[in-house]
Parts: sequence; C-alpha cells; structure tokens
Amino acid sequence: MQKAKVFFTTEITSKSLQKIYHALGVTLPGKVAVKISTGEPGGHNFLQPSLIKPLVQELNGTIVECNTAYEGRRNTTEEHWKAIREHGFTEIAPCDIMDEDGEMALPVTGGQHLTENFVGRHLQNYDSMLMLSHFKGHAMGGFGGALKNMSIGIASAHGKAHIHGVGVPEDIWTADHDSFLECMAEADKAVMDYMGKENIVYINVANRLSVDCDCDSNPHEPEMADIGIFASLDPVAVDQACVDAVYRSPDPGKAALIERMESRNGIHTVERAAELGLGVREYEIVTI
Repeated sequence: MQKAKVFFTTEITSKSLQKIYHALGVTLPGKVAVKISTGEPGGHNFLQPSLIKPLVQELNGTIVECNTAYEGRRNTTEEHWKAIREHGFTEIAPCDIMDEDGEMALPVTGGQHLTENFVGRHLQNYDSMLMLSHFKGHAMGGFGGALKNMSIGIASAHGKAHIHGVGVPEDIWTADHDSFLECMAEADKAVMDYMGKENIVYINVANRLSVDCDCDSNPHEPEMADIGIFASLDPVAVDQACVDAVYRSPDPGKAALIERMESRNGIHTVERAAELGLGVREYEIVTI
C-alpha cells in the first residue's frame, strides 16, 4: 500500500502555516471554505485569528462553522455570531454559520450505522475546503483533529446529535461509544463524497495540547509542549501522524493526553475511516 505524505514543521507561525499549505502542491478551486472551530467562549485554546489570517486571506477563504448541539454560547445562531465576533474572526475574513438557514442531508454509502449525514445547508455554496483543525484532546472522541472537524464540525446542530446518537439524536449522550466513533468516520465519508476528495486539504495545528476540546468553556490547561503543524491530502494519515507524535514526544506531560485518547478509544475513528477508504494510516513525514 502506498504511504501518504504528511508534511510537518515544528514552527507554529502564520508564515509556516502558509508554507506548509504550499508544500501540499495543490490549488483549492473556486469558493474556498476554511473550516475551523470558533471556540466556546471561556476557552482560549482555539486557533487564533492572528495565526490563521494570512493563509485564510491568501485563499480568499470564508471561515465556516455550524451551531453546537449542547448547552453553551454557540448553540443558537444569534449567540454563535456573538462568539465569532468576540473571538476576532469577523475581523480577518468573511464568516458563515452554515446551518443558519437549515441543513441538507448527504447520503452515507457503505456505513454500518448511518444512511444520511446532516450538514449545514450552506456547504453547497463552496467548491473546496481547507480543513484547518486544532489537534487536541476531547472528552468524548479522545482527540479532535481533521476527522472530527470534518464530521461533527460540518454537521448541523441536529446532525451533530445524529452522529453522537448513532442515528438517534435523542441518544446523543447515551449511545454505544465505539459506534459513535464509527459514525464520525461515516459522516466524514459523506462529506468527502460530496465535496470530492481532491477538493479538500487538511492542516492540523498541534499546539495548546489540552486534554479538552475547544468546545469546552473551561478547558484544562495543556500539560505538554506544542508539537508543530501537520498537513496532508489524507485526513486519516494526518490524524494518525498527530497521534503518533504525541506518543513519540519526550515530554512527560504527554501522559494526560495519552490517557484521554486511550480511555476513549480515540484511535478507533482513524481505524474506521481507513476501513472506509478515506485514507491510509501508513505515512511518510516530510519535514519542511
């Protein structure tokens, strides 16, 4: 099996973010969506506007998000717009809450659990996408990277509950855990089939490595040092590379993040995504 290329730099700056995007050797066509987490107010680990601004502007990108399915400051469009403004994203680029005007259903082919994935309706307005993810821990997924950002992140508020609940939104917090992880991979497949694999690129920024997600309004402080930026045309490989980098880190503080990933069986999402043909777990690191 051919290995995927994962580009890597230890430098986490606006210039290195642009440089690693250029290393991918692709030009995203048409109207470009830049999918980030806008961050739950109270948290401060989300990717900062000052870091991503030059790349987003170079791509003439629109920052896109969807509303959340849990209680908080981003579970209504009105409050979410306030959070986006407070966090400074409207100052650097156009922004779009993709489920502000409802959702649309994407078919899931080959899924064990889902037949549809409900995403923000505005996804249809974009030709290509930069999946710009903050790699860190997550209370349910174990970790969040490209695969989580593309599944839960692009899902509408109802779609998020649909994935978490393994097709039954009312079971959002009680569904079988491994089945939920598998549903994230199935939702990823729906998005990739809709957009076209060649129209999505993936950059994971492994900084502020908290055990908690940017959806947490009071995240735990990071216990390990920043690692760097990873980029690939393969979402499976880029997430696998980030997980491996945590394990390989000489930083003793990595224990907390490893415990979070292992206790939630986070790698299972990567395993299922590979089984679905979304990418490969074998990769070659190209340091830039």
